[in-house]
Amino acid sequence: MAGSVQFDLVSPERRLASVKATEVQIPGAMGDLTAMEGHAPTITTLRPGVLRVIGVDGTKAYVVTGGFAEISATSVSVLAERAVPLEELTPATLDALVADACEAAAVNSDKDAADKTVADLNAMRLSAGL
Repeated sequence: MAGSVQFDLVSPERRLASVKATEVQIPGAMGDLTAMEGHAPTITTLRPGVLRVIGVDGTKAYVVTGGFAEISATSVSVLAERAVPLEELTPATLDALVADACEAAAVNSDKDAADKTVADLNAMRLSAGL
């Protein structure tokens, strides 16, 4: 596929994707970004959000709760703390993710960051339509 990058998404539980993609839309901690062929080498942290992979077979979306993305001119590798294909996300699964984030926020010394994580998860609920 011309103009493509190798995309890999893994979480501690499993490998979720290993495909060729024309673009990958990433919920970066410092703002959303789109990685395409020829992208400058970058490493970024992820915020909770929806990661979208556009390829020849259409668009696949994954809910991520955090992690890292390593981007090069020819590949995008995402190591997610937790990741769930959007079509597998249920209200109960999302409730569990929000509850985990709230628990972590209660003991996190950086209250602003913890509160932002909870807010990002609640915003993700709206964008996922749940």
